[in-house]
Amino acid sequence: MAKYNGNLSIGIYEKALPADMGIEQKLLCAKEAGYCFMELSIDESDERIARLKWDRQKRYGLREISEKTEVPFITMCISGNRRYPIGSPDPAVSQKGLEMILDSICFASDMGIRILQIAAYDVNLGQESTIQSRQAFGDGLEKCVRLASSLGVMLALENVDCQFGESLENLMFYLEKINSPWLRLYPDFGNLSAMGQDYKIQLEKFAGYIAAIHVKDTKSGVVRNTPFGEGTVDFVAAFKVLRKVNFYGPFLLEMWAGKSINNFEAIKNARLWVLDKLSKASYLNEEGLVKAALQ
Repeated sequence: MAKYNGNLSIGIYEKALPADMGIEQKLLCAKEAGYCFMELSIDESDERIARLKWDRQKRYGLREISEKTEVPFITMCISGNRRYPIGSPDPAVSQKGLEMILDSICFASDMGIRILQIAAYDVNLGQESTIQSRQAFGDGLEKCVRLASSLGVMLALENVDCQFGESLENLMFYLEKINSPWLRLYPDFGNLSAMGQDYKIQLEKFAGYIAAIHVKDTKSGVVRNTPFGEGTVDFVAAFKVLRKVNFYGPFLLEMWAGKSINNFEAIKNARLWVLDKLSKASYLNEEGLVKAALQ
C-alpha cells in the first residue's frame, strides 16, 4: 500500500480534486503529489450520501481501486451531517442524520477505513442550539459509538463554525459523558483559529484525545477556501504543540477544487508547503525523513 514518510502520515481530502474526476484518477494524482492516503467525502450532496447505500460488491470495488493505486482511505469525513444534524428538532432530519452515521460506520468497516470524522453540528446552521438539541446530539452520538465500537471503527468529532462545536472544550463534554475509547477528537486548528479560539492551548490540553488533525489555513470567520499561507493560522506554532505532545496520527490537508479545475500542482505545492512548516517545527524522526520528503 502507501509509502509513509517515517512517522508522518499526510493525506489529502477527496474534494481537493475536481468533482468530475474519476476516483481512480484522484487517487493516482494524490499518489503522484506525494500523499499517503485520501480522506473520502460524504458531504451534503445527494450523490455522495448515496454512496452509503452501495452494496458490498460496489464497496469492495472501490477498495480494490484503492489497493491497486496503493493509496488507502484511512479516514472519511461525514460533513453531510451539516445538512442532517442529529440534534435537529425536526425528527425526520435527526433520524436521517443518525441513519447516515450508522451507515457510514458499516461502510467504513467494509472499506477498512479507520477513522470517521463527524462534523459537530447539533442543528442546521442558522438554527438556535438548545438544551434539547444538545441532549439529542449526545443521545444519537452514544448510539453511533455503540455500533462503531462493536466494529472497531473510531468516531472523531471535528470542531466547526458554530457556537455549539466551535471549541474542543465543548466537544470534550460528549467524550467524557460517553466515555468510550472509540470516540475521540478530530481537531481542525484552522477552524479553531477562525472562530477566535486559542488553538495552541486547546491542542495541548486535549492532546490525549486526538485521533487525527485537519490542516488548513483560515481567516477570522472564514473557514473555507483560504490558500495555504494567505490566512492567519500560525502553522509552525500549531505543529510545535503537536510535536511536544508526541502526536503522530494522520494529518489531513483540507482543500477544495472547482468542478473542472485540475489542480494537481496546487495539492502538490500545498503538501510541500506544509512539510516545510512541519520541518521548522522540528517534526523529525531520528532519520530526518521529513527533510528527505522535501527534497
